[in-house]
Amino acid sequence: MHRTGMTELEVVLAVARRNSFRAAALELGMSTTAVSSAVAGLEARLKVRLFNRSTRSVALTDAGQRYVERIAPALAEIRSAGEEAGTGSSVPSGTLRINAPQGAAFLLLEPFFSTYAQRYPQVRIDILSESRMVDIVAGGFDAGIRLAESVPQDMIAVALSRDIRMLVVATPAYLARHGTPRHPRDLLKHQSIGMRMSHGGIYHWELERNGQKLQMDPPVRLALNEMPAIKQAVLLGLGIGFISEWFIEEEIASGALKPLLVPWCPPFGGLRLYYPGRRFVPARLRALIDLIHELRLAAN
Repeated sequence: MHRTGMTELEVVLAVARRNSFRAAALELGMSTTAVSSAVAGLEARLKVRLFNRSTRSVALTDAGQRYVERIAPALAEIRSAGEEAGTGSSVPSGTLRINAPQGAAFLLLEPFFSTYAQRYPQVRIDILSESRMVDIVAGGFDAGIRLAESVPQDMIAVALSRDIRMLVVATPAYLARHGTPRHPRDLLKHQSIGMRMSHGGIYHWELERNGQKLQMDPPVRLALNEMPAIKQAVLLGLGIGFISEWFIEEEIASGALKPLLVPWCPPFGGLRLYYPGRRFVPARLRALIDLIHELRLAAN
């Protein structure tokens, strides 16, 4: 990491992102001792504790959370301005940091990130996948990826995919044993594979037809927090699943999975790349945005 007057602030943001001194040190290319010393030095000057530390975890204090929320946008602007001045926005370089939902990186690796990596070898791509929504500015990310409905209103969004559907699916063998649901209420008679959300609850199955909206919560036989694992459990015949069609197109085409209640599964806005509408957009992010537009245009 380039040592500047902002080093301590960058260290604080890295520790806040990773909840770990060791992980922050790896990200920044520093020693764990140097990271710990930088945080301790800043805390001494501010006369406030920014992190609660134990042998097992590191977490922001309330004062630390407020401090990070204030400095993150300013540092992002300073960093971008420096890159703008130093490179003339012509040579993408540095680290492109993106926050994405679980599974999105796998879906977008081809063609977006694979093409980007080949075209801009001076850029290191760092994608953090997690189900919870985060403040990408406070987290030090260049951009985020989320479904259209989840993009914050103050962000600029770029379409990454077509509209998508969540589909109710099961194997033919499961349906032969337990029957085929004809109405969403029939799902209550079946075992399901549930999606465990980051807040601890189970994802509600939201179905809609001709303006009628239903929220169904079939009995959960197995709860998992990753869509590929849910797909595998459904393929094993353990229950009915509610899965994004991105993950099951091949299985539906081959007949391994049968879509159910399709009229109750309308499409909705797909994945979007989003970023703050600040004055300076780093060259590495601008290159990705341009590539997305290029590939989407070629696909139409």
